[in-house]
Amino acid sequence: MANNELLKLTAHQVKERKFSKAILAVGSCEAHGPHLAEGTDTLVSYMLSCKVADHFDDLMVLPPITVGYSGHYDTFPFTLTLSYDTTTAVIYDYLESCMRNGMYKIYILNGHDGNIAPIEIASRKIKEKYPQARIAALDQWWSVAGKLLPEGTFGVMNGEGHAGEGESSIAYHLYPQWNEPELAKGYVPDHLPTYSAIKWDFSEITASAATGDPTIATAEKGRMMADALVECMVREIRMLDERNWDYRTTGVTDEFKG
Repeated sequence: MANNELLKLTAHQVKERKFSKAILAVGSCEAHGPHLAEGTDTLVSYMLSCKVADHFDDLMVLPPITVGYSGHYDTFPFTLTLSYDTTTAVIYDYLESCMRNGMYKIYILNGHDGNIAPIEIASRKIKEKYPQARIAALDQWWSVAGKLLPEGTFGVMNGEGHAGEGESSIAYHLYPQWNEPELAKGYVPDHLPTYSAIKWDFSEITASAATGDPTIATAEKGRMMADALVECMVREIRMLDERNWDYRTTGVTDEFKG
């Protein structure tokens, strides 16, 4: 199996491999309940990125962004956070570095809710400066996983929640050595509106830095999640490859330009 991780490649290997696209994991470092590794968002997104790259000869795995915007988790130990502007700038600079190296096809795998807006802004700004850029992103794998697996796989919140059933399960599968499952405890938010998004501080909806029910998480559920997510991303990247990442709608022209 070829090594696709830029951190472990020489300049000679990079040149010889002729990579045509890259995958970028964006994570965070913050409390994930008392039971999961603080770097869970980074570890999950990077490990999944490497698994996706195993299916391609020309997909480079960029070094992960290990800290994002986590100010809303600051109540719990030990939160590292960048500002929103800094997070956006870091993502933008990663993407622009790829552009300067002639790498215009980028897939972003995000592992943390606080990074969703910065990823969107940075990607839009890159597209303004580099119209030839082609960027796809899986913004919320934790929501997608519940849609990919059979109904009834998860017992609470369809597996969603920060350090809840789903995220704990995938952590137990990918890196069991860095977790303490016996300490798992979560809270199911019960006073949130159905359609309106509350801009909460995390301490307002949980006292354990976890939401959902991590006590019913299992490594087997995590294996199912990882397999389904990797399969999904591989399928979608291959679909993009078939069109050379040309995702323009059929019949769209430049009739309104100029």
